[in-house]
Amino acid sequence: MTPVGEKTAATLAVNRKARHDYHIVERIEAGIELRGTEVKSMRAGQTSLAGGFARAREGEIFLYNVTVPAYEHGNRFNHEPERPRRLLLHRREIVRLGAQIEQKGCVLVPLALVLRRGRVKVELGLCRGKRLDDRRETLRRRTAERETEREIAGRARGRAGG
Repeated sequence: MTPVGEKTAATLAVNRKARHDYHIVERIEAGIELRGTEVKSMRAGQTSLAGGFARAREGEIFLYNVTVPAYEHGNRFNHEPERPRRLLLHRREIVRLGAQIEQKGCVLVPLALVLRRGRVKVELGLCRGKRLDDRRETLRRRTAERETEREIAGRARGRAGG
Protein backbone atom coordinates (compact mmCIF):
# COMPACT_ATOMS: atom_id res chain seq x y z
CA MET A 1 0.00 0.00 0.00
CA THR A 2 1.34 3.46 -0.92
CA PRO A 3 1.43 6.43 1.45
CA VAL A 4 -1.37 8.99 1.04
CA GLY A 5 0.60 11.79 -0.69
CA GLU A 6 2.66 9.52 -2.93
CA LYS A 7 1.82 9.13 -6.63
CA THR A 8 2.09 5.75 -8.29
CA ALA A 9 3.21 5.80 -11.89
CA ALA A 10 4.43 3.45 -14.58
CA THR A 11 6.62 4.95 -17.30
CA LEU A 12 5.34 4.09 -20.78
CA ALA A 13 7.88 6.03 -22.89
CA VAL A 14 10.83 8.38 -22.35
CA ASN A 15 12.29 10.99 -24.69
CA ARG A 16 16.04 10.73 -23.91
CA LYS A 17 16.99 12.91 -26.86
CA ALA A 18 15.12 15.88 -25.34
CA ARG A 19 17.38 15.93 -22.28
CA HIS A 20 20.38 15.93 -24.62
CA ASP A 21 19.16 18.65 -27.01
CA TYR A 22 17.45 21.08 -24.61
CA HIS A 23 17.85 22.91 -21.31
CA ILE A 24 14.69 22.04 -19.40
CA VAL A 25 13.39 25.23 -17.76
CA GLU A 26 10.18 23.82 -16.27
CA ARG A 27 8.27 20.53 -16.14
CA ILE A 28 4.50 20.31 -16.54
CA GLU A 29 2.27 17.24 -16.31
CA ALA A 30 -0.77 17.24 -18.58
CA GLY A 31 -3.53 14.83 -19.45
CA ILE A 32 -3.80 13.69 -23.03
CA GLU A 33 -6.95 13.03 -25.04
CA LEU A 34 -6.67 9.51 -26.49
CA ARG A 35 -8.75 6.89 -28.23
CA GLY A 36 -9.13 3.41 -26.70
CA THR A 37 -6.77 1.66 -29.09
CA GLU A 38 -4.10 4.32 -28.45
CA VAL A 39 -4.11 3.52 -24.74
CA LYS A 40 -3.75 -0.19 -25.46
CA SER A 41 -0.87 0.43 -27.88
CA MET A 42 0.87 2.71 -25.32
CA ARG A 43 0.51 0.10 -22.60
CA ALA A 44 2.20 -2.37 -24.95
CA GLY A 45 5.22 -0.01 -24.93
CA GLN A 46 5.21 0.92 -28.60
CA THR A 47 5.13 4.74 -28.36
CA SER A 48 7.89 6.96 -29.73
CA LEU A 49 8.31 10.52 -28.41
CA ALA A 50 11.35 11.31 -30.59
CA GLY A 51 10.78 14.49 -32.57
CA GLY A 52 7.58 15.29 -30.69
CA PHE A 53 6.58 18.82 -29.73
CA ALA A 54 3.54 20.69 -28.44
CA ARG A 55 2.09 23.89 -29.85
CA ALA A 56 -0.67 26.26 -28.75
CA ARG A 57 -3.47 26.62 -31.30
CA GLU A 58 -6.85 28.34 -30.88
CA GLY A 59 -6.65 28.43 -27.08
CA GLU A 60 -5.67 24.75 -26.80
CA ILE A 61 -2.37 22.88 -26.79
CA PHE A 62 -1.80 19.99 -29.18
CA LEU A 63 0.93 17.35 -29.22
CA TYR A 64 2.48 16.66 -32.65
CA ASN A 65 4.87 14.03 -34.12
CA VAL A 66 4.33 11.50 -31.34
CA THR A 67 4.03 8.07 -32.93
CA VAL A 68 1.58 5.62 -31.40
CA PRO A 69 1.49 2.61 -33.76
CA ALA A 70 -1.86 1.04 -34.60
CA TYR A 71 -2.99 -1.53 -32.04
CA GLU A 72 -2.30 -4.93 -33.57
CA HIS A 73 -5.53 -6.48 -32.24
CA GLY A 74 -7.60 -3.44 -33.26
CA ASN A 75 -10.35 -3.41 -35.83
CA ARG A 76 -11.42 -0.92 -38.50
CA PHE A 77 -11.85 1.76 -35.80
CA ASN A 78 -8.12 1.73 -35.05
CA HIS A 79 -6.45 5.13 -34.58
CA GLU A 80 -4.18 7.10 -36.89
CA PRO A 81 -0.53 6.67 -35.74
CA GLU A 82 0.65 10.32 -35.93
CA ARG A 83 -2.48 12.38 -35.41
CA PRO A 84 -2.29 15.60 -33.33
CA ARG A 85 -3.49 14.90 -29.78
CA ARG A 86 -5.11 17.53 -27.55
CA LEU A 87 -3.51 18.08 -24.16
CA LEU A 88 -5.70 18.62 -21.12
CA LEU A 89 -4.54 21.66 -19.15
CA HIS A 90 -6.25 24.44 -17.19
CA ARG A 91 -6.98 27.60 -19.17
CA ARG A 92 -4.52 29.70 -17.13
CA GLU A 93 -1.75 27.13 -17.74
CA ILE A 94 -2.41 27.24 -21.48
CA VAL A 95 -2.26 31.06 -21.51
CA ARG A 96 0.94 31.11 -19.40
CA LEU A 97 2.69 28.48 -21.54
CA GLY A 98 1.61 30.16 -24.77
CA ALA A 99 3.07 33.47 -23.56
CA GLN A 100 6.38 31.87 -22.54
CA ILE A 101 6.68 30.10 -25.87
CA GLU A 102 6.17 33.33 -27.81
CA GLN A 103 8.12 35.76 -25.60
CA LYS A 104 11.07 33.67 -24.43
CA GLY A 105 11.46 31.51 -27.52
CA CYS A 106 10.96 28.29 -25.58
CA VAL A 107 9.60 25.01 -26.92
CA LEU A 108 7.22 22.49 -25.33
CA VAL A 109 8.74 19.02 -25.67
CA PRO A 110 7.27 15.73 -24.39
CA LEU A 111 9.75 14.24 -21.90
CA ALA A 112 7.84 11.12 -20.84
CA LEU A 113 4.52 9.30 -20.97
CA VAL A 114 3.38 7.92 -17.63
CA LEU A 115 0.41 5.92 -16.43
CA ARG A 116 -1.03 7.35 -13.19
CA ARG A 117 -4.11 5.76 -11.62
CA GLY A 118 -5.13 4.25 -14.96
CA ARG A 119 -4.79 7.50 -16.91
CA VAL A 120 -2.07 8.33 -19.43
CA LYS A 121 -0.29 11.61 -18.67
CA VAL A 122 2.40 13.36 -20.65
CA GLU A 123 5.27 15.11 -18.87
CA LEU A 124 6.08 18.22 -20.89
CA GLY A 125 9.23 20.25 -20.62
CA LEU A 126 9.32 23.96 -21.26
CA CYS A 127 12.73 23.90 -22.96
CA ARG A 128 15.32 26.20 -24.43
CA GLY A 129 17.55 24.72 -27.15
CA LYS A 130 21.17 23.89 -26.36
CA ARG A 131 23.86 25.12 -28.66
CA LEU A 132 26.45 22.71 -30.02
CA ASP A 133 29.13 23.88 -27.59
CA ASP A 134 26.70 23.35 -24.66
CA ARG A 135 26.16 19.76 -25.78
CA ARG A 136 29.90 19.18 -26.06
CA GLU A 137 30.44 20.66 -22.58
CA THR A 138 27.77 18.36 -21.11
CA LEU A 139 29.42 15.35 -22.77
CA ARG A 140 32.88 16.40 -21.45
CA ARG A 141 31.53 16.84 -17.92
CA ARG A 142 29.83 13.42 -17.94
CA THR A 143 32.97 11.73 -19.26
CA ALA A 144 35.13 13.39 -16.57
CA GLU A 145 32.69 12.37 -13.81
CA ARG A 146 32.63 8.80 -15.08
CA GLU A 147 36.44 8.60 -15.16
CA THR A 148 36.72 10.06 -11.65
CA GLU A 149 34.21 7.55 -10.27
CA ARG A 150 36.07 4.71 -12.00
CA GLU A 151 39.38 5.91 -10.51
CA ILE A 152 37.89 6.18 -7.01
CA ALA A 153 36.34 2.72 -7.30
CA GLY A 154 39.66 1.28 -8.53
CA ARG A 155 41.57 2.77 -5.60
CA ALA A 156 38.97 1.54 -3.11
CA ARG A 157 39.29 -1.99 -4.50
CA GLY A 158 43.08 -1.75 -4.37
CA ARG A 159 43.04 -0.83 -0.67
CA ALA A 160 40.47 -3.46 0.25
CA GLY A 161 42.52 -6.23 -1.33
CA GLY A 162 45.90 -5.11 0.08
